[in-house]
Amino acid sequence: MEFFHDIYNPALLAALMSWLTAQIIKTLLYVLTHKKFSVERFWGAGGMPSSHAAAVCSLAVVIGAVEGVQSAVFALAMIFALVVMYDASGVRRAAGLHAREINQIKNIIENFGAEMRKPGAKTFEETKKQLKEFLGHSPVEVFMGAMLGVAVGILFALV
Repeated sequence: MEFFHDIYNPALLAALMSWLTAQIIKTLLYVLTHKKFSVERFWGAGGMPSSHAAAVCSLAVVIGAVEGVQSAVFALAMIFALVVMYDASGVRRAAGLHAREINQIKNIIENFGAEMRKPGAKTFEETKKQLKEFLGHSPVEVFMGAMLGVAVGILFALV
C-alpha cells in the first residue's frame, strides 16, 4: 500500500476525472438530443461541457488547496487554465465556425457547380472531406466545464 500512497497525485487524478466526467456528460447530451451514439462526441473536442475547462480548473483548485494560492505552481496552473479557456472559446471556436462555413460552401459547389468542372479535374467526391466543426466552445460551455472542474477539484482537495 505504500507504493500507491507514493504515486497518489490528487491534482492529476482530479484533472483526469474532470475530463472523463465532462466527456461522458457531453456524450450523453448528444445521445439525448440526436437519438444516436457517437464515439466522436466522446473523444472529440467541442460541446457541452468543455472537458478542457473542467480539467484545467480542477487542476488549479487542487494545486491551490495542496500547495497554497500564494505558490508559484498555483499561479502557473491559474494562468494555464485561463489560456486554455480563452483558446477554447476564442481561437478554436472561430476555427469551428470557419469549418462550418467552408462545409456549406462545399455543399453549394456540389449541388450547383458540377457542370462547371474542367476535364481531368478531381471530382468533388475526391475532395469532399468534411472539416470538423466541433473544435471550440461557446462561453456557456466553457463556464459549465469550469464549474464541473471546480466541483471535482474541491472533492479531490477534501480527500
